[in-house]
Amino acid sequence: MISNQAKKQIDVWVAKYPIGRQSSAVMEALKIVQAENENRLSADIIQAVADYLDMPSIAAQEVATFYENYNHKSVGKHTIRICHNISCMLNGADDLVKYLEKKLGVKTGKVTKNGLVNVKKVECLGACVGAPMFQIGEQYYENLTKQKIDEIVDNLK
Repeated sequence: MISNQAKKQIDVWVAKYPIGRQSSAVMEALKIVQAENENRLSADIIQAVADYLDMPSIAAQEVATFYENYNHKSVGKHTIRICHNISCMLNGADDLVKYLEKKLGVKTGKVTKNGLVNVKKVECLGACVGAPMFQIGEQYYENLTKQKIDEIVDNLK
């Protein structure tokens, strides 16, 4: 369930922690295997990570279900994670969510018909100074306007 390439990447993270504390790499391990599995985690994949890190299955499941950056159902090629915490809300995030839904023709939490994009409202992404903002992959986009959203979304492939 975990490729050799993923194991090598996970081992880099495991090496950052003291011997016997390999479970501390669980967040990165889940991220790595999620990327290799159509950007989602199944119960079997979470179990494989727990086994690889020699940790209780329930502990890996708790991490995988607590944090919003893990997906448990099919998502688009690109996930737009739009912050709707207080700074972003005060700066118009709710209107931008509605705009994105209309532009993409899909409700939050759903995938566009072409499978390219899904929109997910998340709590704080730690970029309050650039509110409103969203994240696609590892890239943050701050100080969003409808025009900026059009430029960003229209360039997704």
